[in-house]
Amino acid sequence: MKITRIIIYQLDMPLNEPYYLSGGRLKFESLDSTFVEIHTDDGLVGWGEGCPWGHTYLPAHGAGIRAGMEILAPVLIGQDPRSLDHINRLMDVALPGHPYVKSALDMACWDITGQASNMPLWQMMGGECATPVAVNSSISTGTPDEMIALIRRASQKGYRTHSAKIGGSDPATDIARIEAISNALPAHENVTFDVNRAWTPSTAIQVLNSVDARDWVEQPCETLDQCAHVARRVRNPIMLDECMHTFDDHLNAWKIGACEGVKVKPNRVGGLTRARQIRDFGVTVGWQMHIEDLGGSALADTAAIHLAASTPDENRLASWLCHYHLSVDPVPNMGARNVEGFATPPSSPGLGVVPDINILGEPIAVYGG
Repeated sequence: MKITRIIIYQLDMPLNEPYYLSGGRLKFESLDSTFVEIHTDDGLVGWGEGCPWGHTYLPAHGAGIRAGMEILAPVLIGQDPRSLDHINRLMDVALPGHPYVKSALDMACWDITGQASNMPLWQMMGGECATPVAVNSSISTGTPDEMIALIRRASQKGYRTHSAKIGGSDPATDIARIEAISNALPAHENVTFDVNRAWTPSTAIQVLNSVDARDWVEQPCETLDQCAHVARRVRNPIMLDECMHTFDDHLNAWKIGACEGVKVKPNRVGGLTRARQIRDFGVTVGWQMHIEDLGGSALADTAAIHLAASTPDENRLASWLCHYHLSVDPVPNMGARNVEGFATPPSSPGLGVVPDINILGEPIAVYGG
Protein backbone atom coordinates (compact mmCIF):
# COMPACT_ATOMS: atom_id res chain seq x y z
CA MET A 1 0.00 0.00 0.00
CA LYS A 2 1.32 3.45 -0.95
CA ILE A 3 0.21 7.02 -0.35
CA THR A 4 -0.82 8.55 -3.66
CA ARG A 5 -2.38 11.89 -2.75
CA ILE A 6 -2.60 14.26 0.22
CA ILE A 7 -5.32 16.92 0.23
CA ILE A 8 -5.34 19.86 2.64
CA TYR A 9 -8.39 21.84 3.83
CA GLN A 10 -8.67 24.88 6.10
CA LEU A 11 -11.68 25.72 8.25
CA ASP A 12 -12.32 28.63 10.62
CA MET A 13 -14.31 27.39 13.62
CA PRO A 14 -15.80 30.17 15.78
CA LEU A 15 -16.33 29.48 19.48
CA ASN A 16 -19.84 29.60 20.89
CA GLU A 17 -18.72 32.41 23.17
CA PRO A 18 -15.42 34.17 23.99
CA TYR A 19 -13.11 32.04 26.11
CA TYR A 20 -10.63 33.39 28.66
CA LEU A 21 -7.76 31.65 30.41
CA SER A 22 -4.58 32.43 32.33
CA GLY A 23 -6.37 34.90 34.57
CA GLY A 24 -8.11 36.52 31.61
CA ARG A 25 -4.91 37.68 29.87
CA LEU A 26 -5.62 35.37 26.91
CA LYS A 27 -8.88 35.65 24.95
CA PHE A 28 -10.04 33.29 22.19
CA GLU A 29 -12.97 33.65 19.80
CA SER A 30 -12.20 31.32 16.87
CA LEU A 31 -9.94 28.38 15.97
CA ASP A 32 -8.07 27.85 12.69
CA SER A 33 -8.12 24.14 11.85
CA THR A 34 -6.28 22.20 9.13
CA PHE A 35 -7.78 18.93 7.85
CA VAL A 36 -5.71 16.32 6.02
CA GLU A 37 -7.11 13.69 3.64
CA ILE A 38 -4.65 10.94 2.63
CA HIS A 39 -5.44 8.64 -0.32
CA THR A 40 -3.77 5.30 -1.05
CA ASP A 41 -3.42 3.08 -4.11
CA ASP A 42 -5.60 0.50 -2.34
CA GLY A 43 -8.49 2.95 -2.25
CA LEU A 44 -8.36 3.57 1.50
CA VAL A 45 -8.67 7.17 2.69
CA GLY A 46 -7.55 8.47 6.09
CA TRP A 47 -8.32 11.73 7.85
CA GLY A 48 -6.43 13.87 10.35
CA GLU A 49 -6.79 17.30 11.92
CA GLY A 50 -4.33 19.84 13.30
CA CYS A 51 -5.79 22.68 15.34
CA PRO A 52 -3.86 24.85 17.80
CA TRP A 53 -5.82 26.71 20.46
CA GLY A 54 -5.33 30.07 18.77
CA HIS A 55 -1.88 31.57 18.20
CA THR A 56 -1.19 32.98 21.68
CA TYR A 57 -1.58 29.82 23.78
CA LEU A 58 1.46 27.82 22.60
CA PRO A 59 4.07 28.29 19.83
CA ALA A 60 1.88 27.07 16.97
CA HIS A 61 -0.60 28.55 14.52
CA GLY A 62 -2.78 27.31 11.69
CA ALA A 63 -0.87 28.99 8.89
CA GLY A 64 2.33 27.47 10.23
CA ILE A 65 0.83 23.97 10.08
CA ARG A 66 -0.12 24.45 6.45
CA ALA A 67 3.32 25.85 5.61
CA GLY A 68 4.88 22.74 7.12
CA MET A 69 2.60 20.56 5.01
CA GLU A 70 4.31 21.97 1.91
CA ILE A 71 7.51 20.29 3.12
CA LEU A 72 6.16 17.06 4.61
CA ALA A 73 3.38 16.04 2.23
CA PRO A 74 5.68 15.45 -0.78
CA VAL A 75 8.00 13.38 1.43
CA LEU A 76 5.16 10.98 2.27
CA ILE A 77 3.95 10.40 -1.29
CA GLY A 78 4.83 6.82 -2.21
CA GLN A 79 5.28 5.68 1.40
CA ASP A 80 3.28 2.95 3.14
CA PRO A 81 1.01 4.70 5.70
CA ARG A 82 0.90 1.56 7.86
CA SER A 83 4.63 1.89 8.65
CA LEU A 84 3.87 4.41 11.37
CA ASP A 85 7.30 4.59 13.00
CA HIS A 86 8.98 4.89 9.60
CA ILE A 87 6.54 7.67 8.63
CA ASN A 88 7.45 9.56 11.79
CA ARG A 89 11.18 9.12 11.22
CA LEU A 90 10.82 10.47 7.69
CA MET A 91 8.96 13.52 8.98
CA ASP A 92 11.54 14.13 11.70
CA VAL A 93 14.36 14.11 9.16
CA ALA A 94 12.53 16.33 6.68
CA LEU A 95 11.33 18.85 9.29
CA PRO A 96 12.83 18.66 12.80
CA GLY A 97 10.43 19.74 15.52
CA HIS A 98 7.08 21.23 14.46
CA PRO A 99 4.89 18.59 16.15
CA TYR A 100 1.63 20.33 15.22
CA VAL A 101 2.42 19.88 11.51
CA LYS A 102 3.11 16.17 11.93
CA SER A 103 0.14 15.34 14.11
CA ALA A 104 -2.58 15.55 11.45
CA LEU A 105 -0.54 13.47 8.98
CA ASP A 106 0.21 10.85 11.64
CA MET A 107 -3.48 10.74 12.62
CA ALA A 108 -4.55 10.11 9.02
CA CYS A 109 -2.00 7.28 8.73
CA TRP A 110 -3.43 5.69 11.89
CA ASP A 111 -6.90 5.95 10.35
CA ILE A 112 -5.73 4.10 7.22
CA THR A 113 -3.86 1.48 9.26
CA GLY A 114 -6.98 0.76 11.30
CA GLN A 115 -9.11 0.42 8.19
CA ALA A 116 -6.54 -1.87 6.57
CA SER A 117 -6.48 -4.03 9.72
CA ASN A 118 -10.28 -3.93 10.12
CA MET A 119 -9.78 -2.67 13.68
CA PRO A 120 -10.87 0.50 15.48
CA LEU A 121 -8.04 2.64 16.81
CA TRP A 122 -8.86 1.90 20.45
CA GLN A 123 -8.19 -1.79 19.75
CA MET A 124 -4.99 -1.09 17.80
CA MET A 125 -3.75 0.93 20.77
CA GLY A 126 -4.24 -1.98 23.17
CA GLY A 127 -7.78 -1.54 24.42
CA GLU A 128 -10.07 -4.45 25.27
CA CYS A 129 -13.32 -2.71 24.36
CA ALA A 130 -14.80 0.68 23.41
CA THR A 131 -14.64 1.92 26.99
CA PRO A 132 -16.76 5.02 27.70
CA VAL A 133 -14.39 7.80 28.78
CA ALA A 134 -15.44 10.36 31.39
CA VAL A 135 -15.32 13.88 29.98
CA ASN A 136 -14.60 17.13 31.80
CA SER A 137 -15.90 20.63 31.32
CA SER A 138 -13.63 23.61 30.73
CA ILE A 139 -14.60 26.65 32.78
CA SER A 140 -13.48 30.03 31.49
CA THR A 141 -11.87 32.53 33.88
CA GLY A 142 -14.30 34.87 35.60
CA THR A 143 -15.55 35.97 38.99
CA PRO A 144 -16.24 33.20 41.51
CA ASP A 145 -19.99 33.51 40.93
CA GLU A 146 -19.57 33.41 37.14
CA MET A 147 -17.38 30.33 37.30
CA ILE A 148 -19.68 28.50 39.70
CA ALA A 149 -22.62 29.24 37.37
CA LEU A 150 -20.68 27.71 34.46
CA ILE A 151 -19.83 24.64 36.53
CA ARG A 152 -23.50 24.15 37.45
CA ARG A 153 -24.50 24.51 33.80
CA ALA A 154 -21.91 21.87 32.87
CA SER A 155 -23.17 19.56 35.63
CA GLN A 156 -26.62 19.65 34.05
CA LYS A 157 -25.04 18.23 30.88
CA GLY A 158 -23.59 15.28 32.78
CA TYR A 159 -20.09 16.61 33.52
CA ARG A 160 -18.73 15.50 36.90
CA THR A 161 -15.16 16.72 36.41
CA HIS A 162 -14.34 20.36 35.75
CA SER A 163 -11.24 22.29 34.69
CA ALA A 164 -11.51 25.74 36.24
CA LYS A 165 -9.25 28.36 34.65
CA ILE A 166 -7.57 30.59 37.22
CA GLY A 167 -4.28 32.48 37.44
CA GLY A 168 -3.63 36.19 37.46
CA SER A 169 -1.60 38.98 38.94
CA ASP A 170 -3.66 39.24 42.14
CA PRO A 171 -3.24 36.26 44.52
CA ALA A 172 -6.28 37.33 46.55
CA THR A 173 -8.51 36.98 43.49
CA ASP A 174 -7.31 33.44 42.84
CA ILE A 175 -7.66 32.52 46.50
CA ALA A 176 -11.27 33.71 46.35
CA ARG A 177 -11.94 31.68 43.20
CA ILE A 178 -10.41 28.51 44.66
CA GLU A 179 -12.23 28.80 47.98
CA ALA A 180 -15.60 29.53 46.39
CA ILE A 181 -15.41 26.70 43.85
CA SER A 182 -14.03 24.17 46.36
CA ASN A 183 -16.87 24.95 48.77
CA ALA A 184 -19.61 25.01 46.13
CA LEU A 185 -18.64 21.81 44.32
CA PRO A 186 -20.66 18.72 45.30
CA ALA A 187 -18.69 15.91 46.94
CA HIS A 188 -19.21 13.58 43.94
CA GLU A 189 -17.70 16.08 41.48
CA ASN A 190 -14.03 16.91 40.90
CA VAL A 191 -12.14 20.00 39.85
CA THR A 192 -8.70 20.82 38.51
CA PHE A 193 -7.55 24.40 39.02
CA ASP A 194 -5.77 25.17 35.77
CA VAL A 195 -3.37 28.11 36.02
CA ASN A 196 -2.09 27.90 32.43
CA ARG A 197 1.42 29.08 33.44
CA ALA A 198 0.17 32.39 34.89
CA TRP A 199 1.88 32.27 38.31
CA THR A 200 5.44 32.85 39.37
CA PRO A 201 6.72 30.13 41.73
CA SER A 202 6.38 32.44 44.73
CA THR A 203 2.77 33.30 43.87
CA ALA A 204 1.92 29.63 43.35
CA ILE A 205 3.35 28.67 46.74
CA GLN A 206 1.64 31.61 48.44
CA VAL A 207 -1.78 30.85 46.95
CA LEU A 208 -1.76 27.07 47.32
CA ASN A 209 -0.52 27.14 50.91
CA SER A 210 -3.20 29.70 51.81
CA VAL A 211 -6.23 27.64 50.75
CA ASP A 212 -7.62 24.14 51.05
CA ALA A 213 -7.97 23.55 47.31
CA ARG A 214 -9.92 20.58 45.99
CA ASP A 215 -8.14 17.98 43.85
CA TRP A 216 -5.48 18.86 41.22
CA VAL A 217 -3.58 22.03 40.33
CA GLU A 218 -2.47 22.23 36.70
CA GLN A 219 0.58 23.95 35.20
CA PRO A 220 1.07 26.57 37.92
CA CYS A 221 4.16 28.13 36.27
CA GLU A 222 5.83 28.53 32.90
CA THR A 223 8.63 25.96 32.98
CA LEU A 224 9.12 22.39 34.11
CA ASP A 225 11.75 23.40 36.67
CA GLN A 226 9.47 26.08 38.13
CA CYS A 227 6.60 23.61 38.44
CA ALA A 228 8.90 21.09 40.12
CA HIS A 229 9.98 23.78 42.61
CA VAL A 230 6.32 24.39 43.47
CA ALA A 231 5.43 20.69 43.63
CA ARG A 232 7.93 20.14 46.44
CA ARG A 233 6.36 22.92 48.53
CA VAL A 234 2.58 22.46 48.26
CA ARG A 235 0.05 19.81 49.27
CA ASN A 236 -1.93 19.46 46.07
CA PRO A 237 -0.90 17.02 43.34
CA ILE A 238 0.46 18.85 40.29
CA MET A 239 -0.70 18.15 36.74
CA LEU A 240 1.64 19.26 33.92
CA ASP A 241 0.49 20.39 30.49
CA GLU A 242 1.96 23.24 28.43
CA CYS A 243 5.63 22.59 29.30
CA MET A 244 5.45 18.98 28.05
CA HIS A 245 6.30 18.72 24.35
CA THR A 246 8.64 15.75 23.91
CA PHE A 247 9.22 12.32 25.40
CA ASP A 248 12.33 13.74 27.09
CA ASP A 249 10.18 16.38 28.82
CA HIS A 250 8.08 13.60 30.34
CA LEU A 251 11.14 11.58 31.32
CA ASN A 252 12.70 14.61 33.00
CA ALA A 253 9.46 15.44 34.82
CA TRP A 254 9.44 11.94 36.31
CA LYS A 255 13.14 12.07 37.22
CA ILE A 256 12.78 15.31 39.21
CA GLY A 257 9.39 14.46 40.73
CA ALA A 258 7.67 17.45 39.13
CA CYS A 259 4.15 16.02 38.98
CA GLU A 260 1.73 13.22 39.73
CA GLY A 261 0.03 13.42 36.36
CA VAL A 262 0.15 14.91 32.87
CA LYS A 263 -2.11 15.94 30.03
CA VAL A 264 -1.32 13.96 26.89
CA LYS A 265 -2.36 15.92 23.79
CA PRO A 266 -1.61 14.37 20.39
CA ASN A 267 -1.32 17.68 18.52
CA ARG A 268 1.15 19.08 21.04
CA VAL A 269 3.46 16.05 21.02
CA GLY A 270 3.39 15.28 17.29
CA GLY A 271 0.53 12.84 16.81
CA LEU A 272 -0.98 9.60 18.05
CA THR A 273 2.27 7.66 17.64
CA ARG A 274 4.15 9.92 20.04
CA ALA A 275 1.12 10.29 22.33
CA ARG A 276 0.84 6.52 22.71
CA GLN A 277 4.53 6.28 23.61
CA ILE A 278 4.05 8.93 26.29
CA ARG A 279 0.86 7.26 27.52
CA ASP A 280 2.70 3.95 27.90
CA PHE A 281 5.49 5.67 29.83
CA GLY A 282 2.91 7.32 32.09
CA VAL A 283 1.32 3.94 32.83
CA THR A 284 4.74 2.50 33.65
CA VAL A 285 5.60 5.20 36.20
CA GLY A 286 2.10 5.32 37.70
CA TRP A 287 0.93 8.73 36.49
CA GLN A 288 -2.69 9.66 36.04
CA MET A 289 -3.43 11.26 32.69
CA HIS A 290 -5.97 13.43 30.94
CA ILE A 291 -5.80 12.27 27.31
CA GLU A 292 -7.35 14.88 25.04
CA ASP A 293 -6.40 17.25 22.27
CA LEU A 294 -5.73 20.96 22.63
CA GLY A 295 -8.18 22.09 19.95
CA GLY A 296 -10.20 20.93 17.01
CA SER A 297 -13.48 19.41 15.92
CA ALA A 298 -14.98 16.08 16.96
CA LEU A 299 -12.48 14.47 14.56
CA ALA A 300 -9.45 15.44 16.68
CA ASP A 301 -11.44 14.78 19.86
CA THR A 302 -12.34 11.28 18.68
CA ALA A 303 -8.71 10.40 17.94
CA ALA A 304 -7.78 11.33 21.52
CA ILE A 305 -10.75 9.41 22.95
CA HIS A 306 -9.56 6.27 21.13
CA LEU A 307 -6.24 6.57 22.98
CA ALA A 308 -7.94 7.38 26.28
CA ALA A 309 -10.30 4.39 25.98
CA SER A 310 -7.33 2.05 25.57
CA THR A 311 -5.66 3.37 28.74
CA PRO A 312 -6.00 1.45 32.05
CA ASP A 313 -8.77 2.77 34.30
CA GLU A 314 -6.40 3.57 37.15
CA ASN A 315 -4.28 5.82 34.93
CA ARG A 316 -7.10 7.52 33.01
CA LEU A 317 -8.67 10.78 34.12
CA ALA A 318 -11.43 12.64 32.29
CA SER A 319 -10.94 13.97 28.75
CA TRP A 320 -11.95 17.39 27.43
CA LEU A 321 -13.97 17.69 24.21
CA CYS A 322 -13.09 20.86 22.34
CA HIS A 323 -15.97 20.54 19.88
CA TYR A 324 -18.41 21.33 22.68
CA HIS A 325 -17.19 24.95 22.46
CA LEU A 326 -17.54 25.30 18.66
CA SER A 327 -20.38 26.80 16.62
CA VAL A 328 -19.51 24.71 13.53
CA ASP A 329 -19.41 20.91 13.27
CA PRO A 330 -17.55 19.51 10.22
CA VAL A 331 -18.30 15.90 11.27
CA PRO A 332 -22.03 16.11 12.08
CA ASN A 333 -23.37 13.43 14.42
CA MET A 334 -20.15 11.43 14.20
CA GLY A 335 -17.39 10.51 16.61
CA ALA A 336 -17.05 10.64 20.38
CA ARG A 337 -19.72 12.90 21.92
CA ASN A 338 -20.74 13.75 25.47
CA VAL A 339 -23.58 11.49 26.59
CA GLU A 340 -24.34 12.02 30.27
CA GLY A 341 -20.72 12.81 31.07
CA PHE A 342 -19.06 10.10 28.97
CA ALA A 343 -17.73 9.82 25.41
CA THR A 344 -17.40 6.46 23.64
CA PRO A 345 -15.05 5.93 20.67
CA PRO A 346 -16.47 4.42 17.47
CA SER A 347 -16.00 0.70 16.89
CA SER A 348 -15.83 0.91 13.10
CA PRO A 349 -12.37 0.31 11.56
CA GLY A 350 -9.90 3.17 11.85
CA LEU A 351 -10.81 6.53 13.31
CA GLY A 352 -14.51 6.13 12.52
CA VAL A 353 -15.00 9.77 11.53
CA VAL A 354 -15.25 11.31 8.04
CA PRO A 355 -15.72 15.08 7.59
CA ASP A 356 -18.48 16.57 5.48
CA ILE A 357 -16.71 17.95 2.40
CA ASN A 358 -19.50 20.48 1.90
CA ILE A 359 -18.59 22.02 5.25
CA LEU A 360 -14.82 21.90 4.69
CA GLY A 361 -15.13 23.60 1.30
CA GLU A 362 -12.60 23.51 -1.51
CA PRO A 363 -9.09 22.15 -0.83
CA ILE A 364 -6.34 24.72 -0.39
CA ALA A 365 -3.58 22.35 -1.52
CA VAL A 366 -3.23 18.97 -3.24
CA TYR A 367 -0.01 16.92 -3.28
CA GLY A 368 0.52 13.87 -5.51
CA GLY A 369 -1.44 12.57 -8.49
